[in-house]
Order: sequence, then C-alpha cells, then structure tokens
Amino acid sequence: MRQRIVVGVSGSPGSLAALHQATAEARERNADLYAVLAWQLPGGGLGGRATYGTAALRDYREAAVEELRTLLDGAFAVRRPGVALSGLAVRGEPGPVLVEAAGSADGLLVVGAGSRGRWLPTLRPSVARYCLAHAACPVLAVPPNPLEAELAAVLGDNWSLPPGR
Repeated sequence: MRQRIVVGVSGSPGSLAALHQATAEARERNADLYAVLAWQLPGGGLGGRATYGTAALRDYREAAVEELRTLLDGAFAVRRPGVALSGLAVRGEPGPVLVEAAGSADGLLVVGAGSRGRWLPTLRPSVARYCLAHAACPVLAVPPNPLEAELAAVLGDNWSLPPGR
C-alpha cells in the first residue's frame, strides 16, 4: 500500500503553503496526496437535518466541495501537482477531521502553522497544536512565509494571496 500524505486546506496563506509542501513531500516519497477541507454549518456546526433541512445540508456540503475544487485549481494553476491527488470535504472541526483523515502511523499529516489573526487565538485552539497532540502519524507543521507576515502587517487582517500563489 502506498503512503498517504494528508494536508489541511482552508484557503488561508498558511494552508496553501502547507499544500505546496505536502505536494513536494508526496513527490519525494512517491505517495498519494489527500487535500482535506473541514467545513461546518453556520453558527459553529451544531444541528442537523431537523435544524437545517436535508436540502440546506446538501447545499452547504456542495458549497464546501466547490470551495475545495476552487482552492486546488488555484493552487495548481501554474504547475500541476505531479502526484495522485484526492480532495475531501469533511464536516467537522478542522483538528479532529484532519487527525481522523490521516489515520494510521504510516502516513504524514501536513498543516499550516501560520498566524491566526488578532481574535482567533482566544476563540479556539490552534489546528496545528491539536494535530501535533492527537495524530497517530508524524505531523509536519509548515511555518508561515516571513514575507506574508510583513504583507499582513502592512495591509492589515483583510488581505489574501491571489489564487495560485
């Protein structure tokens, strides 16, 4: 069985850096790459068919799948990954979703370890920290690019990289 490399993607600059690092790792190890986007329902994800209805749940899931497709298309617009790539949109909190997707100890889990903004650290724990503490496999936490931090300092919290960067 081929080795599996799982990478968390969210569209943030840190997750895109992790995606490109995971792609390089997959090429080097001749492994399969799984890009995982964790999604939640509005308001934190509690609720189900009784709260939102079957059609709404399907719409949210389809929107997450489309977001993942757009992220991957943008990330690999200039250069295709060159490895077997699968995208998974999974409902749940990012940390537990990634740890479960990574599964056994024979794989690798890659996550961005970038800045989380001014308010987010007080609201929930770091996905990277969760994965480092709970994953059965090795975890590669990709630090942010120092140039991105400088750009964020100049432009403020409401900036993002263009697709494919």
